[in-house]
Amino acid sequence: MKRFAKLLFIIFIIIITSTIGIMAFIAFAPQFGQAPKGSHLEQIRQSPNYNKESDVFINQITTTLDMNISKLGETLNEFIFSKNTKPPKPLPSVFENLHLQDSLPHITWFGHSAILLEIDQYRILLDPMLGPSASPISFFGRRFKNENKIPIDSIDNIDAILISHDHYDHLDYPSIQKLKTVTKKFFVPLGVGAHLEKWGVDPDSIEELDWWDETTLNSLQLVFTPARHFSGRAISDRNKTIWGSWVIKGKSSKIYFSGDSGYGPHFEEIGNKYGPFDFAMMECGQYNQKWLDIHMMPDQTIQATIDLKAGKMMPIHWGAFQLSVHTWDDPVIQAKKFAKNENLEFVTPVIGVRISLQESTTSWWEDL
Repeated sequence: MKRFAKLLFIIFIIIITSTIGIMAFIAFAPQFGQAPKGSHLEQIRQSPNYNKESDVFINQITTTLDMNISKLGETLNEFIFSKNTKPPKPLPSVFENLHLQDSLPHITWFGHSAILLEIDQYRILLDPMLGPSASPISFFGRRFKNENKIPIDSIDNIDAILISHDHYDHLDYPSIQKLKTVTKKFFVPLGVGAHLEKWGVDPDSIEELDWWDETTLNSLQLVFTPARHFSGRAISDRNKTIWGSWVIKGKSSKIYFSGDSGYGPHFEEIGNKYGPFDFAMMECGQYNQKWLDIHMMPDQTIQATIDLKAGKMMPIHWGAFQLSVHTWDDPVIQAKKFAKNENLEFVTPVIGVRISLQESTTSWWEDL
């Protein structure tokens, strides 16, 4: 009996120690960022998209995030036994011409949703998650192997960084630490500025926006538009910051960046208000029927592009991390098929290759 009581005591101590350790890690590890406070919090509470009773941001339409125990068990089983979720060999990647500029819009894709957009002589980074792990813990959510590493130290002269939301695969602490000294301006969703300030970004260089807020980067028009998703970096901060998408309007081009989103009426609303678009970078990856409200299936991605009145689209949110159980290349295979059915121009650049919006691209993934 004494031995059993001693065992229970040891287990109790282990549980208490582990809990304290986890809480201390979340409280002090810088990658978790910090919650908005003071005037920032007051600004958030004035947002029409903030529910004061539940003290969180809300989507335009009902959106389910939680799975019951049964679905969690099914999903865990799928992750354990899923196949071909990672590429069979390193992905082709050619990081050249990162310093070029001319009058035509260009994009350089770094994998997932990280983009360098050149437009009207401005250099803009979209969701620059350039680090090795989409997780607060370095050995989880590891990036797929590339033939060449992302040369983040050689990226400079950035006019602005645009962030869609604060999830780890879009807002990366190590990347911000390296990029903050070479970036003039940060445009972020309401609440996300608190993370950046904790990470040493000059508050005067940060501009926070709510849905439908319009601003400018000199001659460029920027609009923060709705998405159907959620936010949070720790255990207790779900939906304390807002999430969204971006409209970027230059002298001769209008571009849309989706961030993360489930399908919804906001795409048509954005298309009617700001479209048609010359080019749309559309979430297509990490989907599952169990979380259909917050990530689109490939056919929905194509329909959303049509709703936006976009003439050409590029699938993003794939090609870097395993965050769902589909095969690693299923997003681009399926989206290309649906795009062909709709006669929609489809762009799939190789990672790190700078292309103009007029260039054609190849189905490079088929050669792996």
